[in-house]
Amino acid sequence: MKPADEVRTFTVAPDDDGVRLDRWFKRHLPQIGFGTVSKWARTGQLRVDGKRVKPEDRIAAGQTVRVPPGGDAPHKAPKPKRALSPAEIEAAQAMVIQQDKAAIVLNKPPGLATQGGTGTTSHVDGLLDAFAPGDDEPRPRLVHRLDKDTSGVLLIARTPGSAAFFSKRFSGRSAKKVYWALVVGVPEVAQGIIEAPLAKQPGSGGEKMHVDHEGGLPAKTKYRVVDKAGNRAAWLELEPLTGRTHQLRVHCAAMGNPIVGDGKYGGKDAFLTGSISRKMHLHARRLIIDSPAGGKIDATAELPEHFAASMEHLGFNIGASDASPMRDDPPPKSREEKKQQARAHAKQLRKSKPTRRGRATANAASKPKPRSRAKPSKPPRGKR
Repeated sequence: MKPADEVRTFTVAPDDDGVRLDRWFKRHLPQIGFGTVSKWARTGQLRVDGKRVKPEDRIAAGQTVRVPPGGDAPHKAPKPKRALSPAEIEAAQAMVIQQDKAAIVLNKPPGLATQGGTGTTSHVDGLLDAFAPGDDEPRPRLVHRLDKDTSGVLLIARTPGSAAFFSKRFSGRSAKKVYWALVVGVPEVAQGIIEAPLAKQPGSGGEKMHVDHEGGLPAKTKYRVVDKAGNRAAWLELEPLTGRTHQLRVHCAAMGNPIVGDGKYGGKDAFLTGSISRKMHLHARRLIIDSPAGGKIDATAELPEHFAASMEHLGFNIGASDASPMRDDPPPKSREEKKQQARAHAKQLRKSKPTRRGRATANAASKPKPRSRAKPSKPPRGKR
């Protein structure tokens, strides 16, 4: 690659087909700010296939982008890849369920955070360099999250293009996720939908959620009781139809059946006596999502050791459920789809209403015609 003080040319990769030019810069040359890109476009220095372009123009695979010299902002340069220890590389590889050119599917163990934060130094995001050892390889990126103590399927995008593709599927709710949970007690209704809006609990610093029917955001969870151990515990399949923070945990607790080991939302009632582990018993069992290459990615994650032991202790047969997606209703429409539907409905109404001229004609046709009265015949002139 040429240095930044010379003119550089780049060929648009298939992964960037259809992306906006300013987004392409953010993906591949993040050290060049949007203001610089706009200035270059305005002055004609930035060219695609030799033609002037605007930052919002979309580019196609195979096109050539001419980048003028300079413009680098050192503080925006991508962070160098962190050197991982052999143990970290081994831990990252051990989590892999399946992978292809677009995605890596992991089985995240409980106790490992998805991302870093205050006081959190060990996390999945910090291990992703293990899947892109070369300097020219794009760093894989997260496209969704799991709570630290929740185990199971976690999808990682290999490239910026696949990350954008998967993010749209998660935000559009077309991705189907099925969780397994052990809960204390047995729900009164064997299957149904929990609808309880959620909001951040005041005084918790945003670390805890609660049901708020007035100011909360809509939250919807589909559930099914797979099996039960008397009245002591139940095994549930859970499918989140929305994606609120801690949604499954709060909804189960609000139903009166906290997830086993979830002291944050169930308090002391969330723990079972005996040999049942005090760890969280919530597991992302299965994920089905569209693939950028076509078809579906369908991944299933095995239970962690403590969860499997609890299932066996309670007498549950894992074969009783294949974690089939329970959703039988279409995913919620996006805002743009709702607008299009409303416009189409209004257009249909206009077509069904008669025009002013048509209404006049219809009204005239509907009025009864006056009866014709026969006039008396006049006698011939001269014979009166």
